[in-house]
Amino acid sequence: MAPIALKRVYEQAEAEDGTRVLVDRLWPRGLRKDKAQIDFWAKDVAPSNTLRRWFGHRPDRWEEFAKRYRAELAAPETQPQVESLRALTRKGRVTLLYAAHDESMNNAVVLRDDLRKRH
Repeated sequence: MAPIALKRVYEQAEAEDGTRVLVDRLWPRGLRKDKAQIDFWAKDVAPSNTLRRWFGHRPDRWEEFAKRYRAELAAPETQPQVESLRALTRKGRVTLLYAAHDESMNNAVVLRDDLRKRH
């Protein structure tokens, strides 16, 4: 498995990013699609709207959010998209892009850990 990096979608794209995958359900505010330099938008593996709204980036809800999000990732209807991401990680470096301000408590962190664990 190639390395899986995390990066805010607003940061400058770099050659070493490899395949750049946006893992948010909503398109990032203020980011023009023609400037985004995103190879793949995996919105179907992002947290559900219900879970995203419930979490609200509240640190006191982080552990429960991660648990619920892992359950969503394990759901049968999500597996084709998750498997597509796993396949990308077998081919080369992948950078998961997210819009959240918090670098340690966001869905990309949970997704990266899930991809590494299930590889």
